[in-house]
Amino acid sequence: MTYKQVVKDTARVVQNYLTYQAVKLIIEQLTETNPGLAIWLREFSARTPFQDSDNYINEMMKENKELVLRILTVRKEIAKKTLEFLPELVQTNIEQSNMEHRRYLLERLTQTNSSSEDEINQDTKSNQPDNKEE
Repeated sequence: MTYKQVVKDTARVVQNYLTYQAVKLIIEQLTETNPGLAIWLREFSARTPFQDSDNYINEMMKENKELVLRILTVRKEIAKKTLEFLPELVQTNIEQSNMEHRRYLLERLTQTNSSSEDEINQDTKSNQPDNKEE
């Protein structure tokens, strides 16, 4: 694994997700303005996976070029409005998540160690001979 490849893969995932969000927004808009086209786009999207947005758009070009242009425009706008904040937000979320998981792990380890120590102390006490004077 190289960091360069991780960056490329992450960019691809973000691009695919932004395409999905653009289509979702367009379907919402079309539901109000052109319900028939909204249904068509929803059905097209159900049979053509978003996991590869380039393939999704290439397949749509065969059937509806106007929608392709709209998707590209909306995707670009969503990217402009969101990507500026993404690096900082992702880093903050990861730090927060890591801290919560570490805290939970530490609590579990502490509880496990406390339980083990209690068991050892009980075993030690039960194995000691009674020193009662008669």
